[in-house]
Amino acid sequence: MKKECVLVCGGAGYIGSHTCVELIQAGYDVVVVDNFSNSEPSAIDHVRRITGAEIPLIEADCCDREAFRKVFEKYEFNSAIHFAASKAVGESVQKPMLYYRNNLTSLMNLIDLMHEFNRPNLVFSSSCTVYGEPKKQPVTEQTPRQEATSPYGNTKKISEDILRDAMKAYTDMKTIALRYFNPIGAHPSALIGELPRGVPQNLVPYVTQTAAGIRECLSIFGDDYPTPDGSCIRDYIDVVDLAKAHVAAINRMTQGKSEANFEVFNIGTGRGVSVLELANKFQQVNHLKLNYKIAPRREGDIIAIWADPTRANTVLGWKAERTLDETLESAWNWEKHLRGIE
Repeated sequence: MKKECVLVCGGAGYIGSHTCVELIQAGYDVVVVDNFSNSEPSAIDHVRRITGAEIPLIEADCCDREAFRKVFEKYEFNSAIHFAASKAVGESVQKPMLYYRNNLTSLMNLIDLMHEFNRPNLVFSSSCTVYGEPKKQPVTEQTPRQEATSPYGNTKKISEDILRDAMKAYTDMKTIALRYFNPIGAHPSALIGELPRGVPQNLVPYVTQTAAGIRECLSIFGDDYPTPDGSCIRDYIDVVDLAKAHVAAINRMTQGKSEANFEVFNIGTGRGVSVLELANKFQQVNHLKLNYKIAPRREGDIIAIWADPTRANTVLGWKAERTLDETLESAWNWEKHLRGIE
């Protein structure tokens, strides 16, 4: 019997590469398309090494409709996962048109081609940024979406609207949007992990690069927020757990379990952790001292957000399993592997 195949758009990226591993280990074949604007082909070499699988890798931009069409003409798959998007909040404020053009065009091309080629199942990478600054915690899927605080966040909100409207028209298709909280950590093999270009925009790569001596000092933006220790609170989800949520979403659609042809799930741990708490936990778990300082608040940062993952736990059959200690240890092991630190 032929294995079910999944197209992974942006599969060489941080979350994409981890999801390829979990899909293959769950018995799926994968085909990866990536333009390597913020990723490296070597990530797929490492996925091959972890899984022992053959993985077709196509260098193409999902915004280039004709190049993207060739992938549909050449490969058979019923499901696709869309990771191919620009994702730095700060950069999106500086370059809004790049974000709108890249994130929306790539998605619209994917929906059009899936409809045209009769490929029914789509998983979309959404984000907890759609909730803005929520009035109460934790957030559920019914928490009202707010005005986005960045063009990046707005592209996720608009993408959800595009998908909702498209699924009303294309009743032969199904979409699951996964609203991620804050993905961190690396694969236990230390062969794949987060590989930011230039100065990291996310907290944990900055933490690990500071620990490795690449960055002089970690800035914690604000210690005067209305939280227990004054720093912002987030829901940090292990990237391997997050990757498994995509497998659960594909399973749900391919097994005909979807209750509607557009569904949304929060993917988080359900626990809020402050930035200071995370920095201190990293030091404790990895037995090292981290050079950090308190800096002024950063524009666009929300005070606190964490998930109520009940719907994902009960309906999707997915649950976060890895502890914060394991996740922070994996992040440091990945950094050490990259830098050749013993």
